[in-house]
Amino acid sequence: MKTVADYNFKDKKALVRVDFNVPLDKGTLAVTDDTRIRAAIPTLQKILNDGGSIILMSHLGRPLKKLNDDGTIAINKHSLKHTVPVIESLLKTTVIFVDDCMGDAAAAAAKKLMPGQVLLLENLRFYKEEEKGDVTFAQKLAAYGDVYVNDAFGTAHRAHASTAVIAQFFPNHKLFGFVMANELASIKKVLENPARPFTAIMGGAKVSDKILIIEQLLQKVDHLIIGGAMAYTFAKAKGGKIGTSLCEEDKLPLALEIIEKAEKAGVKLHLPVDSVNAESFSNDARKVGQSSIMQIPDDLMGLDIGNNSVALFVEVIRQSKTILWNGPMGVFEMSKFENGTKKVAETLAEETRFGAYTLIGGGDSAAAINKFGFADNVSYVSTGGGALLEYIEGKELPGIKMLLD
Repeated sequence: MKTVADYNFKDKKALVRVDFNVPLDKGTLAVTDDTRIRAAIPTLQKILNDGGSIILMSHLGRPLKKLNDDGTIAINKHSLKHTVPVIESLLKTTVIFVDDCMGDAAAAAAKKLMPGQVLLLENLRFYKEEEKGDVTFAQKLAAYGDVYVNDAFGTAHRAHASTAVIAQFFPNHKLFGFVMANELASIKKVLENPARPFTAIMGGAKVSDKILIIEQLLQKVDHLIIGGAMAYTFAKAKGGKIGTSLCEEDKLPLALEIIEKAEKAGVKLHLPVDSVNAESFSNDARKVGQSSIMQIPDDLMGLDIGNNSVALFVEVIRQSKTILWNGPMGVFEMSKFENGTKKVAETLAEETRFGAYTLIGGGDSAAAINKFGFADNVSYVSTGGGALLEYIEGKELPGIKMLLD
């Protein structure tokens, strides 16, 4: 695996695929979470320190799927220009922005780029060719640079023009950025030779979204903790009354199958024993209380794990040497239902300090660890939710494969 550390970028134009798909404030359109931008800075700094220049490529949202009322692309709210102040602040240099990634203006800006300069192209997904993996589109992008760097792990599972197809035009000059390299190293540390006990914490809404990763992990972990909304599917499968809680009725047999597989594999499966319930999915809910997860009142829904479940899960985490966390324990975005997720995050930070290796698996888990201020106190926070899951599931990621071919 060849990374940017193995290359001298002096007088080279580096075409860098980053993942600047960051959340923007609905009103001001300012960046509200710069985690992914900050993650890419070491790669970009290496290129500039070598005396190279940078052409940044990224997507932001799904503009072709979220059109204006008149059918036109919602350009402003999907424009990468909103990331420019953050990039400039972190890189401590001026960023040239061009409002297209194709055409004469983009080509001219790339051509006259001087060593030490940074150019940001407009959102790649304003063109349908990007997501279609169009070869001609990729070739036009490739013409802008001398060397290709992929540092967008969050999109590595997509065979898009800028993430996979483009690599063929740089047969001897294609590299992993530091984000990509660190992501792969952290996953391998967890999956290939983990210190034991090894515990996986799975949360989120649906069993169906996590079934493949759960089946893979049952072959590797000592403990499997399940929380979040999908825990109610398990509770009902075991004969519990779960009120109006979210449940995948068609996945009840699957939940029982997972319980059986865990037992056969010798994996200790830990399910919530109690639940924080409310009459509505709202932080303003007035009727909030706790009950056994098997006896939730008919008019209430479970929105977080209860105190006994927190104590149970915390004890398992404290006994572990390697921990993978993917998915919140409840609706952590609402203060009334954040406790389970917050306590897990807090305990992971504590155990990291005592020597455990803790990998936070992107998506909502990364958002939670950031919200509660523990991102710098765990071993690694992945920038890729879907990509991380697919990699753990054993799938081949196009964005990685094309760099290794």
